[in-house]
Amino acid sequence: MSLYKSKLFWIPGVFFALAFLILFSIRIGWLSNILSRPKTLSLPSQSAVSEKDTWMNIFQNDRKIGFSHSRFSKKDSGYRLQETVYMRINTMGMVQDISLKTDGELQADFTLADFNFEINSGRFSFSIKGTVSGDILKVETASAGDRRALEIQIEKQPYLFSGIIYALAATKLNPGDKFAFPIFDPASMAQLPVHVEVIGQEEIQIMGTKTAATIVSLNFKGSTQLAWVDQNGDLLKEKGLLGIRQERTTRKDALYGLALASSQDLTQTASVSSNVTLENPDRLEHLTIEISGIEFDQLHLQGGRQKFKNNQLIIVKESLSNLVAELDDTNMGSLEKVFLQPSSFIQSDHQKIQQLTRQILGNHANAAPLEKVQKLLNWVYHNIEKRPVLSLPDALSTLENRVGDCNEHAVLLAALSRAAGIPCRVEAGLVYLKGSFYYHAWNLVYLGRWITADALFGQLPADVSHVRFTSGSQRQQLDLMGIIGKIQLRIIE
Repeated sequence: MSLYKSKLFWIPGVFFALAFLILFSIRIGWLSNILSRPKTLSLPSQSAVSEKDTWMNIFQNDRKIGFSHSRFSKKDSGYRLQETVYMRINTMGMVQDISLKTDGELQADFTLADFNFEINSGRFSFSIKGTVSGDILKVETASAGDRRALEIQIEKQPYLFSGIIYALAATKLNPGDKFAFPIFDPASMAQLPVHVEVIGQEEIQIMGTKTAATIVSLNFKGSTQLAWVDQNGDLLKEKGLLGIRQERTTRKDALYGLALASSQDLTQTASVSSNVTLENPDRLEHLTIEISGIEFDQLHLQGGRQKFKNNQLIIVKESLSNLVAELDDTNMGSLEKVFLQPSSFIQSDHQKIQQLTRQILGNHANAAPLEKVQKLLNWVYHNIEKRPVLSLPDALSTLENRVGDCNEHAVLLAALSRAAGIPCRVEAGLVYLKGSFYYHAWNLVYLGRWITADALFGQLPADVSHVRFTSGSQRQQLDLMGIIGKIQLRIIE
């Protein structure tokens, strides 16, 4: 049986689900991640802000899939913002529950003092806490018992985005007003811009009452959502990707009525249809695709096995001949050495990762890089259960739980490869399966030149239906958000 006929279920839409969660967090702040400050915005006085307790229902189209609860309270020295989000999400036919909790301490002027964030989904959990000290954000992450500390330079005192909503409500906003919010996102450990524009006024019906609201557009990495905020700074409604929205409600209503099964499969909803059926993509030597409906500026379409010109992308399967017998300073540059380093999500320096790498390679520790990668990839392919996971993927948690989708396979292979002295990065884009292209993640390993590898499919090199849009780190993967629901593909040859 063809590999593609047996593994449709294993392809994750989880990358899309995470992308949605990141976008969704622009308002709810579930990563405690929306640390932002507009370029020009007058802040209200402390007395202008009242304590708030807000419940929201979360829907996909007309079916409830979760709720959120936020509590904003005063303290002697400022404020405390606590938020909880709970969702039941369907990816590839599997319904999973995910909970996200944030606890942030704010200064009297709404700037951030410190925060704690936690995400839990089944056996997977990830937490991050941080403290602002001058122009440094001190961050500590925890996953599968591994704790990592780092310091991140920040240009300005950051804000939780939810705190900014109160400042916006106390400021006179006019249609057409635009603001830029540099944000810190722990998913990518980087500061990224959110662009906000005031669209206008609209009267909407919430909980049976008509209420005047200001419509605000929020654009993050090319993906846009709308928020309706009343004059008190309370979020009334929000609309995001693929029919997902949240609306204000009562505590009783928020905690009631969550279906045992979730709504539409997000993976299927976000997939891109193909005009041609590819019976055996793993046997193809090249593929030519016409791409439309999106902007190309932030995407990594050109380079390596991909050539992009005039909206046409040509993908050529790599050859495994004439690769290096060993890697050293003579055949690795500064870029390659960057992808030898550990990170918060690719813990290649951890004892368990190092020990497993030595165990897998055994007597082949001095073998050629290609042979090492093949052994590492085969181990991940055969030993990690292929099942969608809703979490921030990291190598150590994947090893501990022995389960995951393409994201978990990719970060674990990256960690094992780096531990073996082989530069490895994560790529993301689309892959073809049974008439459609699905969002997917895989690897790029350096063997004297960069070669694609897919541990989920057990492919080295990966087949030509892997359409790369981003390559590098988690930060680059966020660039996919701008194409979800917009991109169109047409196979030419």
